[in-house]
Amino acid sequence: REVQLFDGGHALCRDAGGLFTRGQQLAIQRFQRPAYTACPFLEQIAAEELKGQEMLSDNEEEKKHAAGLMRVNHVGEVCAQALYQSQKLYARNPELRKKLDSAGIEEEDHLAWCAQRLAELDSQPSLLNPLWYAGSFVLGSLAGLAGDKVSLGFVAETEKQVEHHLDGHLQTLPENDAKSRAIVAQMRADEIEHGQMALQEGGIILPKPIQWAMKCMAKVMTT
Repeated sequence: REVQLFDGGHALCRDAGGLFTRGQQLAIQRFQRPAYTACPFLEQIAAEELKGQEMLSDNEEEKKHAAGLMRVNHVGEVCAQALYQSQKLYARNPELRKKLDSAGIEEEDHLAWCAQRLAELDSQPSLLNPLWYAGSFVLGSLAGLAGDKVSLGFVAETEKQVEHHLDGHLQTLPENDAKSRAIVAQMRADEIEHGQMALQEGGIILPKPIQWAMKCMAKVMTT
């Protein structure tokens, strides 16, 4: 699978789950018009993105709203990095470690996309990101220490909640912000795959009180 995001002098690319080399990125940056390939919904918006960006840039209220949502998404991806890295450390099964590592690489893509989009919207990441990372690393470590099935159940529940969270963003992002919407839609598709992987690998359904506690913690991070 390949996803490419082009925007004039900026480029973020993914090929088979890994980031392109610097040389490949520089070559891609020669393109002067936005182009999205390999994903049907990205292809559909390609021709309209420049127009949409111009419309968004003229509306400061919409721009600020989009930036706020993308900042929240960036926080979520910082947490995802901590969770996958910590859970991978305590995974008993070598194959599971590989799968967690692969999912973590895709989350790195999400982190880079959100960071670039924030810069394009003239905004900044959350100053509390180090705190969110540390807290998430502790939670991921606890889940990992509880065993692979519990750890995978934690992944599945986390990704389910992230999917619902991104659904809400797609409902409120400005319709003319084609790029933010494309990024969020691709992130959502990846999160669904990660959650399905966790269940297929034997993840358990976490008890309701734990699910509730996870929702409360997520709400704190996204408000």
